[in-house]
This record gives sequence, C-alpha cells and structure tokens, in this order.
Amino acid sequence: MAFSNTLFSHNIHFTTNHHSNPNTNLSKLTTRRSLTTTVSAVAETLDTTTLAVIGGSSVAAIAAAISLSDPEKRRQLQAEEVGGGDKEVVREYFTNDGFQRWKKIYGDTDDVNKVQLDIRIGHAKTVESVMKMLLDEGSIRGVNVCDAGCGTGLLSVPLAKEGAVVNASDISASMVAEAQKQAKEALQGIDDVQLPKFEVSDLESLNGKYDTVVCLDVLIHYPQSKADGMIAHLASLAENRLILSFAPKTFYYDLLKRIGELFPGPSKATRAYLHAEADIERALNKVGWKIRKRGLTTTQFYFSRIVEAVRA
Repeated sequence: MAFSNTLFSHNIHFTTNHHSNPNTNLSKLTTRRSLTTTVSAVAETLDTTTLAVIGGSSVAAIAAAISLSDPEKRRQLQAEEVGGGDKEVVREYFTNDGFQRWKKIYGDTDDVNKVQLDIRIGHAKTVESVMKMLLDEGSIRGVNVCDAGCGTGLLSVPLAKEGAVVNASDISASMVAEAQKQAKEALQGIDDVQLPKFEVSDLESLNGKYDTVVCLDVLIHYPQSKADGMIAHLASLAENRLILSFAPKTFYYDLLKRIGELFPGPSKATRAYLHAEADIERALNKVGWKIRKRGLTTTQFYFSRIVEAVRA
C-alpha cells in the first residue's frame, strides 16, 4: 500500500529552567518533562508510520529522551495484541484506525493539519516523479504494470489514464475498497481506459509476470534483512523495470526516527525502517538488476528516495 515513507523535518525548541531553579535535580526533571511534553505535542500531529525529524541544534539534547520510553516493548505488545509480527500490525492498522487517517491524508478534504497537507503534497510529487520516469521511455499504453502496495489508488489511477493495464494490490481490504471507489469515479467515461484490477494481498503473495513493477512507500515496513528478500521477489515479477521508493537511512535520521517513535499517539503504530541507498542497490545487484534512474522527493515534512532499476 502506498502509505508514506515520509520523513518529517520540524524545528522544536526546548526550554530549560536551570537559572530560575536552584535545585539541580529538580531542574533536570523539569527539563526532561518539558522535553517530553514538547516532543509529544508535535508527535500528536504525526502518524506513527512516519519519521519525526527535529532541528539539528536540538539533536544532542533530545537524544536522552530515548531512555524515557521503550518503543520496542510497545511494538512487541502491539504484535501480541493482533496475534503476529510486523505484517499483522500493519494489516490491522491500515484496515482500521490507520485507514481513516491515511484516507484523509491521501484525499482532497480540507480537514487536514499542516503536516498532513504537506505529506499529501509530498506523496503527490513522488507519484508525479514515478509517472515521469515511466513516460520518459514513451507511451505505456498496453503495458502491464503491477502497483504493489496501492493504498487508495493514487498511482493506479494515473497509470490507467495513460492506458496501462494495471494490477494493483494492498494488504488492507479497506485501502483496496477505497482504491476501487476512487478509480471508478476518476476513470468513468474515459474512452480506451481499462479499470485497474485490484486485489487484497501482501507483497509476499504476489505472483505473475509484469512489464513493470512499482512499489512505493512499502519498504518502510521491512527491516533490511527482509527487504533484501522482498526486493528479490518483486524483481522476479518484473520483466523490464522495477521502481521502488524508500525512506533513506542516515545516522541523523535514524536517531530522530527513534525519538519520534517514543510518542505513538492514540492510534496503533507500525514499526518504521529506514534503508541506506547502498543497501537497496546491493540487493538489486545481487539479483541481476542495476539502478538506471534516481529521484528524490522533499517537502518540509516528506522525504523519499526513488530508484528505477532495469536488468543488468
């Protein structure tokens, strides 16, 4: 599903009270509480599949906040609640609470906050970049494209408008139902356009052969050890092109992603994994593919690396 592998950048200013409070221990406690409250207030506006990135000047100060909570324990408890691991948590989240949140973000309602609107804009730019990559080679009319992790159909619809034969899937039945609804509304009455074929499926269960496979914003739910296998699987489905987007892994972003995980908000969270571009490229090379084009989408609260790979 096209849930965002967004990277949020937010300048958060932390205040301390060392000068006005002579009690050092009390001052430190006040500072920690202020830090926690401030980060939490910002995090409440963010879905927890996202990566909270705080201004560079505050990194050293807020790193200590990681010890105030145990996000890994929280993830384990969530997995136990739904009877499985990451995949079950993702399916549960995007079928229920997460679906409502992301349907709003991916939709056209004005009932979104600044962060959510920026995510919408960023994801739209990613879709636009992918369409440009595809169309740079010429018309895609009649080309069989697999939209792996289609979300609400934001890529499937423009693919179909260009005449592609689209097979789209998502792990969430709610997302698939919404994608079908959006596709019918957007494509109805357009001549020579075939409605995408949607199905409920996780990535591991996808099969068949396609000229092109596109997987946007899904690798964020796979640790690198599993991402390697998933990339190999997606590559085995593609005859000519494979397009992936992912949240890039750097020391800075990894630290701040962990900080963002401390405050999951009221909705069920999913685990978020960052990936170094070198690791993605290595996984592609291992199965006989090479990166031909690279793209980058950035807005204030969204950061996504895009690669197009072809057979080596």
